[in-house]
Amino acid sequence: MVKDLIRIGIVGFDTSHAVEFTKRINHVSISEDQWVYGAKVVMGYPAGPSSFVDDNVLMQRTQIIKECGVEIVNSAEEMIGRVDAVLLELQEGGLHLKIAKPFLEAGIPLFVDKPFTCSVSDAKKIFEIARSHNVPVFSSSALRYALEIQGLKQRKDIGEILGAETYSPATSHPKNPGLFNYGIHGIEMLYAIMGVGCETVRCFHKENWDVVVGIWRDERIGVFRGTRKGQYGYGFTAFCEKSIVSSNVDTRYIYRELLKRVIEMFQTRNMPVNPEETIEIVAFMEASMKSANENRECKISEVLKEK
Repeated sequence: MVKDLIRIGIVGFDTSHAVEFTKRINHVSISEDQWVYGAKVVMGYPAGPSSFVDDNVLMQRTQIIKECGVEIVNSAEEMIGRVDAVLLELQEGGLHLKIAKPFLEAGIPLFVDKPFTCSVSDAKKIFEIARSHNVPVFSSSALRYALEIQGLKQRKDIGEILGAETYSPATSHPKNPGLFNYGIHGIEMLYAIMGVGCETVRCFHKENWDVVVGIWRDERIGVFRGTRKGQYGYGFTAFCEKSIVSSNVDTRYIYRELLKRVIEMFQTRNMPVNPEETIEIVAFMEASMKSANENRECKISEVLKEK
């Protein structure tokens, strides 16, 4: 049993997650049913300016986090030696390798918020550094731990999952191209249901939506629909041996459920998601972008082999 609270540092305030995670970990300004235990956010670095929010938003979030009892520092490196673990919350996936490297080299466990990276190359490099220093790294959308998906995976009456369809918003941003910016949420749900093993993807891209059809090595088919127009929502349909299960996803407790796994990893140093799965998810999104750009089916192996 871990008696001492894990001291957490947060890098990057340009996502609302920085505030929401701090509230749940530090038990401030949020209902008790949202609390997670075993850690405290003690230090934060805003890491501005940002391409995602303006300076005023960063200042507002910095003030809120400071009021949660967090010391605000002037650089990420100031945290080394003063925290036990780090939440990397900077939105731009292309910066994650550079920021993660000194923490991993210092032996500090790391949670990297979505997107983990925007390339297979960067994803592999982060895990290589982590492995060489025997440090756990974890990345996931909170949607992976939606109660509805957890419930699906625990059911014994539906038999084998033969295929699935998921949907989520897929708003885009030039710094996180393709589905890396927000489509990651629905893709994480798809992988939570289907598991690893996708071999090819075909992405049909239009201005207001993307539809990605993935074929797994056992001939199961997984489909993701990302929307940029109309009513936003999250949900899935799982096609199983003995049932078809469809559900909307209630997002009220997804941060709490994700943070439970994050803090458990910080305590035990056991990664909740296998690195190979995280790399394949990045490859799925990179291959989807390649498929859309070149108007063809793309093999996952094509992007996995790229350096």
